[in-house]
Amino acid sequence: MFAIVEIAGSQVKVESKKHYFVNKLQGSEGDSVSFDNVLLTENDGSTTVGAPSVSGAKVSATILEHVKGDKVIVFKKKRRKGYRVKNGHRQQFTKIMIDSIVA
Repeated sequence: MFAIVEIAGSQVKVESKKHYFVNKLQGSEGDSVSFDNVLLTENDGSTTVGAPSVSGAKVSATILEHVKGDKVIVFKKKRRKGYRVKNGHRQQFTKIMIDSIVA
């Protein structure tokens, strides 16, 4: 069984008892969170598509940790002008484990 859920502004295909990295969520490690905006569910070949979401469907997860992604270097340059700017960025993610999918 899997579901497509909107988590923190992005759509994620999730399965039960698996780990996922999503955009940073509010909450501390060990907290349980639930997502009600389920867009699609699939169970043993029967697919339910929501318009816009599946009514009564719910996905519950546990926050495992907050982590940072790999560093992305942003380098800007204008040739022959002496203009160079170097910046770095690390995106913040939350590692979650899906506990159950109720359809």
